[in-house]
Amino acid sequence: MSDQPTIRLATEEDVPYILQFIRELADYEHALDEVEATHESLLATLSFPGTQPKRGSTYTALVIPPATAETPNPVPVGMALHFYNYSTWRSAPGIYLEDLYVQPSQRGKGYGLALFRFLAQEVHKVGGKRLEWSVLKWNEPSIKFYKALGAKEMVEWAKMMLDGEALDKLAA
Repeated sequence: MSDQPTIRLATEEDVPYILQFIRELADYEHALDEVEATHESLLATLSFPGTQPKRGSTYTALVIPPATAETPNPVPVGMALHFYNYSTWRSAPGIYLEDLYVQPSQRGKGYGLALFRFLAQEVHKVGGKRLEWSVLKWNEPSIKFYKALGAKEMVEWAKMMLDGEALDKLAA
């Protein structure tokens, strides 16, 4: 038995875990009531290995603890939901990490680091030049973790978003 976690891309059978992690993350961010994701909507919009990529090509890496005598068949305890993007200035692809989540009882075991390492390797596989994500300004534990990885805060950039009524109005 290995003492290292397993990182693998989620399959359609893993959608219940993904939905669970989305809801747990939203609850942590005090926004559970904003979750619209369902099992069906995730199946319809996420991409899975061995299937035709869906629009947006969004994948989910899952982290699974090492097997033990007490838990011979461990289940996923976290995820990195991500998609491929592109940098015009660098003329290279990259990955945008939409959500990183490790269950609170499993934090501090290196699982977040393992997910980031997997994503960094994926960026290199496609000849990419950056891995980026957003973090809530109040989430100090995560910011500290990201800075320890060597991430830099992009203070010169403001994150912008159109959704809901404003998006509908612009699209009309």
